[in-house]
Formats: sequence, structure tokens, C-alpha cells
Amino acid sequence: MARLAGCSYQTVSRVLNESAHVSPVTRERVLAAIAETGYRRNGAARALVTSRAGAIGVVSDGSWRYGPIGALHGVEEAARRAGYSVLLQVTPRDSFGSLASTLETFADAFVDGIVVIAPLRGEAALTREVAESFSWARGLPIVLLAPDPTPSQGVRVVSEDQRLGARLATRHLVRLGHRRIVHLAGNQDWLDGSVRLEGWRDELLAHGLEAPEPIYGKWTGQSGYDAGRKLLRQGLPDAVFAASDLMALGMMRAFADEGVRVPDDISVVGFDDHEFSSQFIPPLTTVRQDFRALGRRCLEVLLNEAADQALLEPIRPRLVVRHSTRRADAAL
Repeated sequence: MARLAGCSYQTVSRVLNESAHVSPVTRERVLAAIAETGYRRNGAARALVTSRAGAIGVVSDGSWRYGPIGALHGVEEAARRAGYSVLLQVTPRDSFGSLASTLETFADAFVDGIVVIAPLRGEAALTREVAESFSWARGLPIVLLAPDPTPSQGVRVVSEDQRLGARLATRHLVRLGHRRIVHLAGNQDWLDGSVRLEGWRDELLAHGLEAPEPIYGKWTGQSGYDAGRKLLRQGLPDAVFAASDLMALGMMRAFADEGVRVPDDISVVGFDDHEFSSQFIPPLTTVRQDFRALGRRCLEVLLNEAADQALLEPIRPRLVVRHSTRRADAAL
């Protein structure tokens, strides 16, 4: 290939390793020679030389929920854009205890680092426990992607400030003049569910308002529908902050079945900004998570051993105001 490109083997190596010390003309000649010969890198040989495979290991519990799937996509996209492949290991919740074995498998594959997506409280706690000993022993950087940003030995935590997101949703309702704001909470085994509930409660207390007893769902549209039926029996509040868009959708369906109008009779805010939230009837006011930013942050922290504190600060979500909320006095 070097002969075909009319340059040295060292120059070919520089082009393959994306070195800046190659002229554009020479780079084009080498790339043309690569295309003509059909050259492909030998990943195994590269790993033997560098002790790295140009790959990122990702551990997931296989959840199909919007948040974990969005986070996985964000990490994969960021890795691909940075020139890394992704090795995915799905470790079901009932066998997440084998995490140490999974990390060993990735280490033996010479990955450049590992991202663990752990939405459940128990999964995050186990990751912190295992990573503390594993990271020091193998010298392999590990990033935990979870809603709880508490730092730990052996693992760096990347998160989105979901507590802030819940406060933004609740603050929006308070500023619209609503005073009795119920929370349709997600499963409390999930860190997402617990921090969103805490954010809702904190914001109400900050405004001197009482926090009513939450209604608990299971992240599903059916659980949202059931919660809506329960509210109809108990008597409607001024507004509801639902911990997920899917639960908000189910709840609004229950309201519609009984002729309760959103937002004329009750305001509703969701969380996630699911891709179909703008198509709900009415379009849903919700909290948007930036999964692409989460993915980029994971890669930045993973590949930068000297990651400064700014990289470890939780990413701020954003409130997206649509048509499912309105001023309390406008409903009179």
C-alpha cells in the first residue's frame, strides 16, 4: 500500500491513526490506495500492540423504557462519532449480580473503557461496589450513567439533573396559579422515579405549598390510565405532574373518557419529551432529556482521565411548554 501511495510505511500509519502531521495531498493518495486495495485494519493485531481495541464496552439491563433506551442510543452514537465501536452486554436484572464477570470479559477484550447504564437503585449501588475494586485492579475507566450524581471510588458518574427537571415541571404549574398539584410517580425502585418525586416535593415546599400524597404508577400507559381513574373517583386536583409521558398519556385518556378536558379542567405535565409527545391531544408540556448530550458526556469523561469537575456536573434538562397546561384563572 505504501508503494502504491508513493510514501513510507510510517506515513501510511499516520494516516490510519488520523495524525495531523500529514499533508492533505499525501492523505488523499493514501486513502485512495486504501480504497483500491480494500485494506481493513486488523483489530486483533492492533489490540495486541496497543492493549486497546478502539472499542467501548456498554452494560445495560435490557430495559426497553424510553430513558434507558435513549441513553444507550446516545452513548452508541457518541462512540461511533468518536471512532469507537461499541460492545454491548445485556445483563438482565435478575443476573446483574454477575456484573464483575461482565467487566472482566470487557477487560479481556481490551476495551478502552466501560459505561454501565443502571436505572435501578440496586443496579447503581452494585456498580459502585464492584467498580471500586475492579477499576483499581485493572486500570480500566468506568462510567456509571445514573440519575444519582453522588461520586464514588473507582467510577465516575454521568447524569442528567432529573431532580431539577421535576422542579421545573412543578414550578411551571405553580407559576400558572395552580395550588393543588398531584404527582403521578414512577416505580420507586428506579432512581428516575425517586429523584423526580423528590424534585416535585421540594419545589412545592419551596413555595409554601402542601405536597399531596403521590399516586404511584409503573411507567406504563395502563398504570397512567388507572391513576387517572383513581383521581376521578377521589376528586380532581388543579394539576398533575406525571413522571413519564407514557403515564401522562394514559391518564389523559382516562380523563377524556369522562369528559374531563385538558387543560381546560386540569393541567398536565409529563417527563421525557417522548418523540410522540407533541402529537398527543393536546400536545404535552413536558421535560426534555438530552440523550445525545449524555452520550457525549460519557465519552468525554471515559476517555479523559483528568476530567475536571465541570464534566461531572449533571446535565440540565429543559422544560418544553405545549398545550396541556394553562393558567388557573383561564380555566374559570
